[in-house]
Amino acid sequence: MKIVREALYPLIAVAAAFVIGGIIILLIGENPFVAFRLLVENSFISAKGIFETLHYATPLIFTGLAVAIAFRCGLLNIGAEGQLYVAAFACAWVGIKFGGTIVTVGDVQQDWSWASLPAFILVPMCIAAAVIAGSFWGFIPGYLKAKFGSHEVINTIMLNFIAIALVSYFTQYYFKEPGDPILQTVPIGDSAWIPQLHTFLPFVPEDVPLNVAFILALVMCAAMYVFLWKTKWGYELRAVGENPSAAEYGGISPKKQIIIAMTISGSLAGMVAIGEVLGFRHNYYHGFSAEWGFWGIAVALLGRNHPVGVLLAAIFFGMLLRGGIFVDAFTEYISKDLVEVLQAIIILFVASMQKFSK
Repeated sequence: MKIVREALYPLIAVAAAFVIGGIIILLIGENPFVAFRLLVENSFISAKGIFETLHYATPLIFTGLAVAIAFRCGLLNIGAEGQLYVAAFACAWVGIKFGGTIVTVGDVQQDWSWASLPAFILVPMCIAAAVIAGSFWGFIPGYLKAKFGSHEVINTIMLNFIAIALVSYFTQYYFKEPGDPILQTVPIGDSAWIPQLHTFLPFVPEDVPLNVAFILALVMCAAMYVFLWKTKWGYELRAVGENPSAAEYGGISPKKQIIIAMTISGSLAGMVAIGEVLGFRHNYYHGFSAEWGFWGIAVALLGRNHPVGVLLAAIFFGMLLRGGIFVDAFTEYISKDLVEVLQAIIILFVASMQKFSK
């Protein structure tokens, strides 16, 4: 019965949001059924649409898990955006410095690297750099909350600005290719690349950039389920989220769990860099995130802070991001901005149902 209820609330929220969204579309003179058909058809009907949707969903799985594990400890991590930015830069930095990166500027070759390591060493190093950087950026607000009682929402919001400003500064003045007008680093070494799925799965279209980070995201969903519900560490973390006083009475340190939860949350958000830097862009690109850290909040809420729910919710929002492009292109009055309004309505209903269901 509990499982049915947990699944029912998000479905009601989404259905209600689509009804309100349909009314808005109708009022501006468009056909809501045409708009919703464009959303679904271009996301799930063709093989290209399905795997493009999974590509959009991959970073949302990581950020959704990041927010969900913080929620489970009674915390709200608004800082996944900053955590994934510092992780992406750290990942690119390792890929540049140890990937044998050589850039030709005019007739001059510039060597940006310290060494040229093979893939089986460099790829784990880049992944570790992303995880460690994200973990550290999550640890900071966790420690401040545990040590001084400062609110994690304020701390994580401020750290977002600091993270983006810092990595932009280092990119601009130390790692930007001379003469390149775009704020991005030089490319990582080829040995730091991770394969795209079409290289070993023939049914994945070649022009879809879905890479093995999606498989890692699925693994992390399973790992988070095992951690939260099958280990004593996960039980202690959830106990603090349910009732910190009772948990402390039972011998569990709320301060310790707060730090652990925020550190793990940061590491999960940092894993966004694996797919984006190693599997897709192959450098750090300023503005590469479509506000995935903030979308992770909606994904976690819709997924009821459960790894399976997060996976399904991420695919749903991936559909909106993918399908919204076509709604914008093939309707007269519905712009991309209005698609974002529809997404926001869904978030409002999900948040309301979350509150109502307690």
